[in-house]
Amino acid sequence: MGDWNLLGSILEEVHVHSTIVGKIWLTILFVFRMLVLGVAAEDVWDDEQAEFICNTEQPGCRNVCYDKAFPISLIRFWVLQVILVSSPSLVYMGHALYRLRALEKERQRKRAQLRAELEDAEAMLEEHKLLEKELRKLEEQRKINKAPLRGSLLRTYVLHILTRSVVEVGFMVGQYLLYGFRLDPLYKCVRSPCPNTVDCFVSRPTEKTIFIVFMLSIAAFSLFLNILEIIHLLPLNFTFHL
Repeated sequence: MGDWNLLGSILEEVHVHSTIVGKIWLTILFVFRMLVLGVAAEDVWDDEQAEFICNTEQPGCRNVCYDKAFPISLIRFWVLQVILVSSPSLVYMGHALYRLRALEKERQRKRAQLRAELEDAEAMLEEHKLLEKELRKLEEQRKINKAPLRGSLLRTYVLHILTRSVVEVGFMVGQYLLYGFRLDPLYKCVRSPCPNTVDCFVSRPTEKTIFIVFMLSIAAFSLFLNILEIIHLLPLNFTFHL
């Protein structure tokens, strides 16, 4: 298993620029996917090839049967799923940081303009107070490290949710087509160079089945959160277009 530190640190930045539902989605990703993969699931699958026993001594038969039974290791499948599902969030984060820098430049320009006006308005007390109040407001906005979710940034945010939802569905369907909902302890293999039907036995099938169901359930819950977040953003999107 690769080191999740780099991806985790990037996704922490995405967390800052997400909605409440988006923050929950990211928490699920960190705790129930990345952490479970790194801490528990890898140990369950570390013997999948070594303990894949077939009742034949035919050279090469065990290897081809294992390849047929497990065309891709589920651990690697889930790691790829986490990376690809996270990728749209990284694109959104790049756009959010770009908008944040643009807003900061606009604030700096406006602060400089207000300071110049303040110097010219010293004789006019009321206008001076008004300008000071607006300048203080701009100074407070410097502490904000999140770009407002509107306009093109809102569209990018919605698009990144739709993209990761499509990727999530694709991986869920792919996992179901490859392995279904459970692993059988006995796998019957008919493949060259095996001379006939060979019985192969999968190690710890019940424990692995539990993880298969768990990861599918987490993926389904993440998909539900994506749908919920889009519904949550619909009024905001509608208001923006009005």
